[in-house]
Amino acid sequence: MKLIFEKSSVGRTAVELPDFEYKKADKKVPKEFLRDDVNLPELAEIDVIRHYTELSRRNFGVDNGFYPLGSCTMKYNPKINEDVSRFAGFAGLHPLADDGLSQGSLQLLYEMREYLCEIIGMKGFTLQPAAGAHGELTSVMITKKYFKDLKEDRKIILIPDSAHGTNPASAAHCGFDVVEVKSDADGNVDLAELERLLTKDVAALMLTFPNTLGLFDSNVTKIAEMLHENGSLLYMDGANMNAMLGVVRPGDLGADLIQLNLHKSFSTPHGCGGPGSGPVGVSKNLVKYLPNPVVKKKDDKYYLDFKNKESIGKVHAFQGNFGVIVKAYTYIRKLGAQGLKDAGENSVLSANYLRVKLMHDYNLPYKRICAHEFVLNDLDMPNHVTTGDIAKRLLDYGIHAPTIYFPMIVHGAIMIEPTETESIQTMDRFVDVMKKIKKEAKENPDLVRNAPHNLFVKKLDGVKAARELDVKYWPGC
Repeated sequence: MKLIFEKSSVGRTAVELPDFEYKKADKKVPKEFLRDDVNLPELAEIDVIRHYTELSRRNFGVDNGFYPLGSCTMKYNPKINEDVSRFAGFAGLHPLADDGLSQGSLQLLYEMREYLCEIIGMKGFTLQPAAGAHGELTSVMITKKYFKDLKEDRKIILIPDSAHGTNPASAAHCGFDVVEVKSDADGNVDLAELERLLTKDVAALMLTFPNTLGLFDSNVTKIAEMLHENGSLLYMDGANMNAMLGVVRPGDLGADLIQLNLHKSFSTPHGCGGPGSGPVGVSKNLVKYLPNPVVKKKDDKYYLDFKNKESIGKVHAFQGNFGVIVKAYTYIRKLGAQGLKDAGENSVLSANYLRVKLMHDYNLPYKRICAHEFVLNDLDMPNHVTTGDIAKRLLDYGIHAPTIYFPMIVHGAIMIEPTETESIQTMDRFVDVMKKIKKEAKENPDLVRNAPHNLFVKKLDGVKAARELDVKYWPGC
């Protein structure tokens, strides 16, 4: 397929503008509007439409097919959420509008915070953070302020080797030293290792829960107890909260801080589908540190309170990615308490269904009941077929590849998450395809190793691409 610049033809245009006369001495005409050296493509409207429609057909999304991308919750999201986010009162509201003109939106933010406190079991929430890693960073900032007020110079944050990869970056960005905690043979935090590392210099442990192996840490309450006895905080990375909705409240397990991913667990497009939202919940003793402003209510009126002097300050312009919050609010209101519980239970049921169906054809490193996702690997695959080969071959069958080679504590990892929104027919087809690929690896390994065969882009030489980068460039752009 040609670049849109290569389709350009001089004089062929999509729009016609009226003649624009100006005097060069007229200072009211901005200079940037007068440039004639921008090398833009010249095409008719039909050329533009066909070009971008063709590009869209080459894209894969959850509306096209199964997307079992583990640890990212690429689930189907009800379109009613999109409709509500486009209501004129939400989409058309200026963020600087007076509180008196923003009562509906402020009410939604207030109620959303209260819902999350109840669902997660925390005493306070901020909706400002833009996504998961931003929520992590906000939590670490709160942790730092908490110990500063205690006049304790704690320099270390412990992070299990089964944690999300952004956790160490968030901790280091705030000036903490990161120390890794190993997992035990069952995929839990190694308690003996934790006890050895838990010194008075430790500010917190960042626990991904469930972890990236797709496992609930069965020692979570013991971990919380050990940390609190040491004066340390327990932060939970709640990006995988969809596995616990309506079933487990992290606050009841001893979490002091938690970040959520509304764009995963609470149904809004994830990844390239749109922006994120990473609310942070805290325990009672940390509420005062939440970012300003906070939406409050007095005499049935909602208002923004900027007065908290102990706050860590703003972490995002205005009230965060408001449209994403509207979608998540719609999801919660539509499902209700029982619906959220059903979603949590079904996500776990779906993952365990696939785990059992595939564990005899592919190696399962941790032979336990999983949460929302599970990890296979390429150990003992015939003819040295690798995880990368399996992932590419899946594309030929119209299924997006799962997360591969992560978590790194599992060699050749294949992380699979079906989510709660997929039918048993879809999951059965996925199982059939995975088993077929295993058979192909045994009988015709080159078919798998040279995949994909049916896509626009064929098998790539990853090493060559990395070392000999060739990016098309159009002069003048």
